[in-house]
Amino acid sequence: MVAAGAPSTADAALSAGALPTLEARDLYRFFHAGDEEVLALRGVSLTVAPGEFVALVGPSGSGKSTLLSCVAGLDDPDGGAVRILGQRLSHRPESERSRLRGELIGILLQSGNLLEHLTVIENIRLVQSLRGRHSRSPEELLDAVGLRHRAAATPATLSGGEAARAGLAAALARDPVLVLADEPTAEVDAANETTIIELLTAEARRGVSLVVATHSDTLASAAARVVRLSDGVIVDG
Repeated sequence: MVAAGAPSTADAALSAGALPTLEARDLYRFFHAGDEEVLALRGVSLTVAPGEFVALVGPSGSGKSTLLSCVAGLDDPDGGAVRILGQRLSHRPESERSRLRGELIGILLQSGNLLEHLTVIENIRLVQSLRGRHSRSPEELLDAVGLRHRAAATPATLSGGEAARAGLAAALARDPVLVLADEPTAEVDAANETTIIELLTAEARRGVSLVVATHSDTLASAAARVVRLSDGVIVDG
């Protein structure tokens, strides 16, 4: 965690003229619940430098998952803009958002990361085939998350923790410049949480930027920067 008053990795990189991997500016997102309007994000801005590992923390309902969804281009903010390596992702047709997402971003959601009719290794191979360029084989990725022995398993037969690790392998399969992960260690034991943290840290060392929403103090402490949200606003970080 960056000490209070210390310059962040993103600040240092920007000072050196590096292009941010992620630049989200003044994001607003609201939802209607009956006659009420719920503000999920209220002017959130976040810049992430190449190779920076950022943890998003805060209570349930604070806006972490909504922020990840907007940054991934899975949802469009009602105000503000998202850029990945200088390319605008927000407020574009879904076909264009999907293309940029596939080229640049690896995403791990809390569920639904794998196609149910394919085995674990087939899921990874499919992800890689969609881009055509990758530096690691499916077997290497499964070794990295400790799931080589489950390569032929279907998603329905995986435990929650195994599904999360398989989803992470799929998210990394296309060598993304940015990885977005929503609660990647929520259903894993301490040993597998360590495996995931070590893998995420190694990805950051390779120059991949990471934004991870988590309730885990252990995972948050491994990040270079911790950003705290409350009621749709960044209150620290």
